[in-house]
Amino acid sequence: MSGLVRRVGMTLAAAAVGVLAFAAPAAAHVTVQPGEAPGGSYSRFDFRVPNESDEAATVQLEVNFPEDAPLASVRTIAVPGWTAETEIRDLDTPVEVHGREITEAVSKITWKADSDEDGIQPGEFAEFGVSVGPLPEEGVLIFKVIQLYSDGAESAWIDEPTEDGSEPAEPAPILTIVPGDGGHGTPDGEEAEQSDEAAASSDSDNTPLVISLVAAGVALVALVLAVLAFRKRTTTG
Repeated sequence: MSGLVRRVGMTLAAAAVGVLAFAAPAAAHVTVQPGEAPGGSYSRFDFRVPNESDEAATVQLEVNFPEDAPLASVRTIAVPGWTAETEIRDLDTPVEVHGREITEAVSKITWKADSDEDGIQPGEFAEFGVSVGPLPEEGVLIFKVIQLYSDGAESAWIDEPTEDGSEPAEPAPILTIVPGDGGHGTPDGEEAEQSDEAAASSDSDNTPLVISLVAAGVALVALVLAVLAFRKRTTTG
């Protein structure tokens, strides 16, 4: 019996390793979550920042907004232990938003940890939320990001998409604009309500974890059935 249990255990362990490999992200880089938003809308999304260092904490995040798609309204969400600084640029060509002429847009947001202890520690990630709008009607928004560590190291997530579709070495976070429902949402005070809906939609990112748990459960049931079958054969024999 011990031999059978050992073989089944080894099989289960191998299956568990495969499950964990399936659940792990393809690469630990800064991303936009969720990665899509309706065109013309006011939307909430997060910059998800994993710490890739084994020793140092992430203490600063610099997010550069695309110049070819100025956003008239950009608001940050409070992150405990961090301070956000927003930089504004003048537009070469004013844009009209909800009947108002906009001559300025956000060029960069820099989040800084209040201390190294407040930074993103090894093995952790954090999310930095923004509420923005109105988004363009189509296309993609590319946010070039600089991630700084407490030991002075720097990661530059600035590579734009490649022509062949392969992932570049240091990909910049991308927000893809999808067709809207015809409504452009509402600015200012009512953005918070839309932000909650967008935040709820990000729960779908847990799908790989759910699949992993189900697979692990199936493997455990298979182990139990194998042991019971062996005992039955031993008893009847």
